[in-house]
Amino acid sequence: MKKVHLLSFLLVFTLLISCKIQEEKNEEKKPTAKAESTFVEQFADTKILRYDIPQWDKLSLQQKKLVYYLTQAGLSGRDIMYDQNYRHNLKIRRALENIYTSYKGDKSSDDWKAFETYLKSIWFANGIHHHYANDKFKPAFSKEYFDTLLKETNTTLTGEAYEVIFNDADAKKVNLDAKKGLIKGSAVNMYGANVTAEDVDNFYAKLSDPNDKTPVELGLNSQLVKKDGKVFERIYKSGGLYGAAIDKIIFWLEKAKGVAENEKQAEAFDALIAYFKTGDLEKWNEYNVLWATNTEGDIDYILGFIEVYNDPKGYRGSYESIIEIKDFEMSKKMAIVAENAQWFEDNSSIMDGHKKKNVVGVSYKTVNVAGESGDSSPSTPIGVNLPNNNWIRVVHGSKSVSLGNIIDAYGKSGGSGRLKEFALTDEEVEYEEKYGKIADKLHTALHEVIGHASGRINDGIGQPKETMKNYASTLEEARADLVGLYYLPNNKLVEMGISPDAKGVGKAAYDGYIRNGMITQLVRLELGNDIEEAHMRNRQLIAAWAFEKGAKDNVIEKVKKDGKTYFKINDYDKLHELFGQLLREIQRIKSEGDFEAGKHLVETYGVKVDQALHKEILDRNSQFKAAAYGGFINPVLVPTTDKDGNITDVKVTQAKGFAEQMLDYAKRYTTLPDVN
Repeated sequence: MKKVHLLSFLLVFTLLISCKIQEEKNEEKKPTAKAESTFVEQFADTKILRYDIPQWDKLSLQQKKLVYYLTQAGLSGRDIMYDQNYRHNLKIRRALENIYTSYKGDKSSDDWKAFETYLKSIWFANGIHHHYANDKFKPAFSKEYFDTLLKETNTTLTGEAYEVIFNDADAKKVNLDAKKGLIKGSAVNMYGANVTAEDVDNFYAKLSDPNDKTPVELGLNSQLVKKDGKVFERIYKSGGLYGAAIDKIIFWLEKAKGVAENEKQAEAFDALIAYFKTGDLEKWNEYNVLWATNTEGDIDYILGFIEVYNDPKGYRGSYESIIEIKDFEMSKKMAIVAENAQWFEDNSSIMDGHKKKNVVGVSYKTVNVAGESGDSSPSTPIGVNLPNNNWIRVVHGSKSVSLGNIIDAYGKSGGSGRLKEFALTDEEVEYEEKYGKIADKLHTALHEVIGHASGRINDGIGQPKETMKNYASTLEEARADLVGLYYLPNNKLVEMGISPDAKGVGKAAYDGYIRNGMITQLVRLELGNDIEEAHMRNRQLIAAWAFEKGAKDNVIEKVKKDGKTYFKINDYDKLHELFGQLLREIQRIKSEGDFEAGKHLVETYGVKVDQALHKEILDRNSQFKAAAYGGFINPVLVPTTDKDGNITDVKVTQAKGFAEQMLDYAKRYTTLPDVN
């Protein structure tokens, strides 16, 4: 819930850049230590990029070993994400990989190219459903051609796993439309086939106590199933569900503990290992307190079952890992945001009764990613704020990070074609080009550090996933986005030395947000679809609500020019007031557990799409070659050893390409059977 997943402003960032795609030569590229270019390849609606690990050679051998062990731990759980996303993913992926590596026939045909695109899309999404839109991929090759590939490569794929590639079953990974059945309409493999939404509500109602001051994140590390009428959890742990992969993770965490940078980091490793061994959510709480309060050291990590976006009921965490190295210079510059957290809370537009009286332990730093896996790879966030458990954040604080080298790699990948198409005036383009990047960085910082750390829930209300249910993620992301939008035009940021121009940054941020929420993010949807993804819902909710509420004063104007639609902000000060009003209301909804009001906001403003406008936007966007989505292959960490097998150094190389890395991962990190 606390992730800018392609997290809040990445959509603006990626949609407003347009790659100049050059045809790659066919010769095989040798691995190199540094990426000569961020661009690797493009297929379907996706582009694959590289990122470097800056200042790697400045790390000590102990730190390099720590990073290496943590990346291995993260990758050891890679299969878990596939299985969580859909029950047949592992079987399908492995069959397709066997075809890809074994087929000796014509690889220049349109059918083969369509097969290759289908497999690469599955690799990118960790399964057969789109990573963002949640729709099942539709192969552009026939069943007959696929049968030929299976036969010629001696590959076996039968039954439901075979049929689902071509039929209409399990069409949506995560369905958030309660009318279609939150669980029945979702293909995600976090519930047994016969479990109902009512079963989930009843099961956790018995375990939940709204007066518990230190609650666990119920359901976070389990699959809920029903057998003989009895509902129970299959726990993710050693000896339990996903135990084989978790044992590998534990193996590498034990090694990481041996080279920990400090005692508290070692204690956190102990707690995390104990959690993976037992599946005990109290151990997860213990670990998160240790992790959140340890701000020393240069190496950090995110590892476990964390974000709940893929659960239509908002309980189960998807597996992910991000291994981080501190960027000293940028962290020093941006630490001032965290240091002023109480000022931001005190001056917020939310009701006084919903403000925290003592904002504690908010840390913020820019990091460079050294490796990612699971829900964070290949599609990655650019910013993260954890832990998600609200009481830990209130009592012990939280950590916020911006992934600096990921942001830089995105920035190097293109130009401004889409911006000029969808911005109304030259002035709008000028402000975006001058202030857009700093506005994005500041919005990410404010979203993560202040937004997710702000506000309090009234006593006895319970956790947001229980009160807001399937709307919890959308409302939380909207709340965090609004905090950033509310403060971006504030001179306080200039006084703090992190903003060059309050008016210029605010104008660029507001133009970009309204343009994105009302127009540019629609290029990610197929015509006719509603908005399903929580971050997209959040952005349209904010933009559409502000457009409607400001109509009387013409705050935002819908403009037609040369047959094209634009949205023009006429009064930035009044828009700022509107953002403050909506922030106040969403915080009230969350603090008071007002489900009906939250539902009304999301369903009224965040879900439905103007189909005529959508078609126009898709037509206008068709001129651009750059993909709407971006993700990364990881650098490859290669240890060198002495004659006794002791690591003497760890070198960084770059993978040859996307397919090569995915096949290498399949070879080295297969930890689970086809069916779990």
